Amino acid sequence: MPSVAARTSVLSIALALAALAPAALHAQDAQRPEVAAAGAALQDKVLAWRRDIHRHPELGNRETRTAALVADHLRALGLEPKTGIATTGVTAVLKGGKPGPRIALRADMDALPVTEATGLPFASKATSTFRGETVGVMHACGHDAHTSILMGVAEALVKMRDELPGEVLFIFQPAEEGPPDGEEGGAEVMLAQGVFDDFRPEAVFGLHVFSTLNAGRIGVRSGPTMAASDRFNIVVKGRQTHGSRPWGGVDPIVAAADVIGTAQTVVSRRQDISRLPVVLSFGAIKGGVRFNIIPDQVELVGTIRTFDEGMREAVFADLKNVAEKVAAAHGATVVANVPDTVGTPVTANDPALTARMRPSLQKVVGEGGLIDMPLTMGAEDFSYYAREVPGLFFFVGATPAGQDPAKAPSNHSPEFFLDESALDVGLRAMLQLSLDYLHGAAP
Repeated sequence: MPSVAARTSVLSIALALAALAPAALHAQDAQRPEVAAAGAALQDKVLAWRRDIHRHPELGNRETRTAALVADHLRALGLEPKTGIATTGVTAVLKGGKPGPRIALRADMDALPVTEATGLPFASKATSTFRGETVGVMHACGHDAHTSILMGVAEALVKMRDELPGEVLFIFQPAEEGPPDGEEGGAEVMLAQGVFDDFRPEAVFGLHVFSTLNAGRIGVRSGPTMAASDRFNIVVKGRQTHGSRPWGGVDPIVAAADVIGTAQTVVSRRQDISRLPVVLSFGAIKGGVRFNIIPDQVELVGTIRTFDEGMREAVFADLKNVAEKVAAAHGATVVANVPDTVGTPVTANDPALTARMRPSLQKVVGEGGLIDMPLTMGAEDFSYYAREVPGLFFFVGATPAGQDPAKAPSNHSPEFFLDESALDVGLRAMLQLSLDYLHGAAP
């Protein structure tokens, strides 16, 4: 039998190991210290960039000022940016001092044709032309935050270059919201122009600030995450007549109204939405110029959101059929382009990559801060990158703590408000993901 002294010694060692175990576990689960340091050091810069970009928003394929700001910053870091990709896109590669994996980090730069109503001291007063109309321009979706965050991540990673394993491709993309009519743009064109040709990453990461989450939280989902998005354009053609003599022509306004009403049954009566959600929405109606003239035609435009290719094609066919048959019942005709452009595919997070990187996101927001996101009917052309290589796209809470996010102004609202603490969370999350992946951290 061991002596009392020996047993006491063994017990002391056991107690010491037990005391160290929680600390070791905590260290394993903790955010990297260099991530916290970078967040603190870059906070003021990222905030200033965001406010500057917010004050000077630019529509898709028009982001010349923003792209110049990004390119100048990357050059100042000692990188060699490529510019003019997909019209105004900017990329740069950081080569670490040690061999390792290749990853890509993406941010979008474009704003929306929305007139800002936030009342912020740095609110946008910019205007532009969109679809032939003068419109206000606003970063109503948070792309100003995405650009600023990635500028900060680039600076942080450059400072770690000597000890950094692998390589990082920074992608600053134009026209995520879609290019102007008659133009091409966005992620699909970035890829077509070779953004992954010379640099093929093992993984690509992106983020989006989101009003449905409170600041301090991150949302993520494995597999299908954001819907496919398609546009449609339906022109209902009648025959112009005086408003006092509707029988003297064919009224396209009444026919268009009937098309809109009947189109609601395409989802509610034709699709099995117990399996996967589907959305069909009309976004604009244009027709006529005077109160007492029934016009020749009415234009209807809108969007279709789906998660399944079969359901997507069925909605296209059903909507076109409704438009043609309902218009014919009124004596009108239609030109139904359903869809009218190549749409955006479903954004799907690679399951293996998501499982591997969830702990990295958890380290940034702590226990209870990482939220399992439901399917989101919004769309993202990050989906194109994620079809090429494994991708992970996550959401950063934008609504102030204590405010009900269900009642907060949504992304794309003229009152969309970003709690600027989201900048720090987004920067630390992207940096933690990057370093954990490059250093080969496992869950």
